[in-house]
Amino acid sequence: MPTPVLVLGAVAIGCVPAAWLLGRAAWPRRAPTVAIALWQALGLSWGLATVGVLVGLGALGLKVTGRLSSVATSAAEQSARLLSALAGSTALSSSPLAALGILSLVVGVVLLAVLCWILFAAVAAALRARHRQRTLLGLLAHGDPKVPGALVVDHPAATAYCVPGLKSAIVVSAGALDLLDSGELAAVLAHERAHLRARHDLVLLPFTALLLAFRWSALARQANTQVAMLVEMLADDQARKGRSPRELATALLRVGASGGGAAPVGALAATPTTVSGELTARVTRLLRPPPGLSAPAVAVLGLAAALLVLAPITALLLPM
Repeated sequence: MPTPVLVLGAVAIGCVPAAWLLGRAAWPRRAPTVAIALWQALGLSWGLATVGVLVGLGALGLKVTGRLSSVATSAAEQSARLLSALAGSTALSSSPLAALGILSLVVGVVLLAVLCWILFAAVAAALRARHRQRTLLGLLAHGDPKVPGALVVDHPAATAYCVPGLKSAIVVSAGALDLLDSGELAAVLAHERAHLRARHDLVLLPFTALLLAFRWSALARQANTQVAMLVEMLADDQARKGRSPRELATALLRVGASGGGAAPVGALAATPTTVSGELTARVTRLLRPPPGLSAPAVAVLGLAAALLVLAPITALLLPM
């Protein structure tokens, strides 16, 4: 079997236990940025490697049966030749290897199409939800001197969230104004501004799409949950640079205990809807910040993320 196909297969298989281990590791809370980069690298690497190995197996099956030229080409060229061979052949079904090659090619193309379509659908859904939310805010929200730069909606449940995009907005409910003091409100606003500045919605989008494509997968659910929590921790870190960590921690606990915190689709909420394990982890981290990772550890993890992405790309460009 060609070396690139073996490399792609090893990467596709290896990404699964690597993601499982990452989801159960304790160190990501010490370095959320590095952990998110590693999650992104694992997802991208798995997608590229899985599609690539299916195309490679399709090429191998048709080469063996003589239905495809044995001239070594890259995965992209092989894909074009495979489709040409499939369209022009009338007797491929007579060979089990040829049938296997066709099946691998079809599955690879379908997987790639599904992943691209789901990502497009997730982007479209987020844009529609944000447009709808901005329209509603234009009708229902108003300014308030207690929260400069934010919009207030007259709702009794305590909540605060941001609507990202070109016309971003931070929204606070009347219930949150009644529940939180000025310092706690300022900390919540700082948290939301951190979300908007860093465009954390774009970080979450691929994982939302992955979850839509693989709802049945516990690993996809874990990846989505873990990245969402790490994004909140990143915003917590930014908020506590200018505010007391205790103010944000108290705000989180008060809103969680009140049962508020829910945000509309397409928005990012600073505060949780209930007192949960995620809330406990965030509050503990705010009040007792863990030590950051050492520079060598960050370098090693960064290198691992880079290699995860480069390995399948390199294999796809090599002759098969």
